[in-house]
Parts: sequence; C-alpha cells; structure tokens
Amino acid sequence: MWYELKKTPNLIIAEAWKELLDIESVCAEIALDEAEPEIGEGSPRRVMVPTGKDHVAREVLRKI
Repeated sequence: MWYELKKTPNLIIAEAWKELLDIESVCAEIALDEAEPEIGEGSPRRVMVPTGKDHVAREVLRKI
C-alpha cells in the first residue's frame, strides 16, 4: 500500500520532493492526481511513500 504524502502542482516539484525523500532513504513514487486532467508535465502530481514509511517521510517534511 502507498500513502499520499504530498500533492504538488506539477511534475518538476514532485521530482524535487522525491529526490529529497530518496536522499533520506525513503522510497517515493510520483503519481498523477486522478482528480485533475492530464496536461503533461504541468499536471498536478501526488508524492507517494510506502505505508510503513509514512511516519519517517512526515518527519523529513517537518524538518524543512
């Protein structure tokens, strides 16, 4: 299962969050926001982390 950690306005910002989480050893995936129409890289995205790592990911976000 995956936990939605953060919604982002586009792919570039989602990739930045994913990179930060990867640096902190938290596996992350990027998914399209299904509630929004797909318009390429400008489409809203969701940053997802494994359910068992959601507490670690939230702590990484809290530090920023």
